[in-house]
Amino acid sequence: MDVELVGKLLSTLPEDDDHPYRSGPWRPQDTEWEADDLEVVSGEIPADLDGIYLRNTENPLHPAIKHYHPFDGDGMIHVVGFRDGKAFYRNRFIRTEGLLDEQEAGRSLWAGMTEMPDWALREDGWGARGRMKDASSTDVTVHRGRALTSFWMCGDLYSLDPYSGRTLGKEDWNGGFPRDWGVSAHPKVDENTGELLFFNYGKQTPYMNYGVVDETGSVVHRAEIPLPGPRLPHDMAFTENYSILNDLPMFWDAELLTHDLHVPRFHRELPARFAVIPRRGTTAEIRWFEADPTYVLHFTNAYEEGEEIVLEGFHQGCPEPQDDGSGDMMNRIFRYLALDNLQTRLHRWRFNLRTGQTREERLTDTITEFGMINGALGGREHRYVYAATGVPGRFLFNGLVRHDVKTGAEEHYALGEGVYGSETSMAPRVGSTGEDDGYLVTLTTDMNEDASFALVFDASRVADGPVCTLRLPERISSGTHSTWVAGAELRRWDTADTAAQAVGL
Repeated sequence: MDVELVGKLLSTLPEDDDHPYRSGPWRPQDTEWEADDLEVVSGEIPADLDGIYLRNTENPLHPAIKHYHPFDGDGMIHVVGFRDGKAFYRNRFIRTEGLLDEQEAGRSLWAGMTEMPDWALREDGWGARGRMKDASSTDVTVHRGRALTSFWMCGDLYSLDPYSGRTLGKEDWNGGFPRDWGVSAHPKVDENTGELLFFNYGKQTPYMNYGVVDETGSVVHRAEIPLPGPRLPHDMAFTENYSILNDLPMFWDAELLTHDLHVPRFHRELPARFAVIPRRGTTAEIRWFEADPTYVLHFTNAYEEGEEIVLEGFHQGCPEPQDDGSGDMMNRIFRYLALDNLQTRLHRWRFNLRTGQTREERLTDTITEFGMINGALGGREHRYVYAATGVPGRFLFNGLVRHDVKTGAEEHYALGEGVYGSETSMAPRVGSTGEDDGYLVTLTTDMNEDASFALVFDASRVADGPVCTLRLPERISSGTHSTWVAGAELRRWDTADTAAQAVGL
């Protein structure tokens, strides 16, 4: 393995940091690496695996002003590329405006998720700009040959070179980026049409907006999605002809919001509501469907079946986990992060466009989340979902499950004690002929070996374990969202810079 340390950013975190989400498997990095010809620890890199796995995660560089939440950390992109039986690795901080300002100041300037905005004020009265730093640390997707990173509270999209992870600047969509909107955590790319679908939310009417970007990179459609008040939607879904947005009963307490206190609570007396809108439809064309109250962080897919829209995602059986009464602040703040606390399970909703009725069903008793499908089936009927299991009481992934949503069958793979994974992406093999004809790629944080690895699985035989294990240059922080982009798709856009040429992709 040919390894080069290419950068080190200023970090003022203490060496003896004991914060549960800045230590152990969540210990952040301040280094940036380039590694070619990755060391194969076991197995063999499949010769028909061609493309790039990208993972985004929160990686703080400075102590919080008072209370750190893992969603506050700066974005870091991890890149693992494969072609012709070889693999390379890159990691880069996303050079957001907030990161650059804090690097210059040598400290945190923004109040975080669980902090009050005025805590960021300095003695001279100068305060941070806005309530939160746009860290672009939530998701990553690829559109028109560029990686786009997002922030969960709506912000800019940052454009990155997918080979090197280098930040190229804010995405402007040919000058059409809706700066007054921003984009929420999970914009969706339809691999079959080349369109990118997105939404945002805020505290002013209509409280939600929806838009479409075409394959040329231009915003070609916008529509207002009127809601009864401010909401906290996180994800969306789409079919071949429709987009599905949501109004779920987990949102800021309205009375506290009048005092600028952003405290979410679960309004169990309200139904979950889903807006079905034609992909380029108007506000007047929205169809609303009601369902049992819950909250959903992530949807896996949606598709059309006769006169019904079928939506699948992770239903929360306990959207508001109870405080254990210990008085421990960490318990109060972080009880919403553990999958077992939230009781997240795959679920299916059916919205009948003729009758206006909703049917729903639980698909499994197994608690999983952060599910991925073969991206070629986005908006089309699918069979397999690849999802993560969680460590009880912690925001850490300890295994992988292959859900067959047609038969209910499951295949499980446990990473082992002290080993934690990332969201697992499905990578179709070159010339694939079936939905599960390909590989699964994930990154691990191994506390036993003080190291990190890229694991490659046969997507049709998850329980067999990795077909290949590759060593990364350094133990990385635990993390979440990822994506896969095929090498042929990247080469189609001819966006390769010198970094891409250097690794032969």
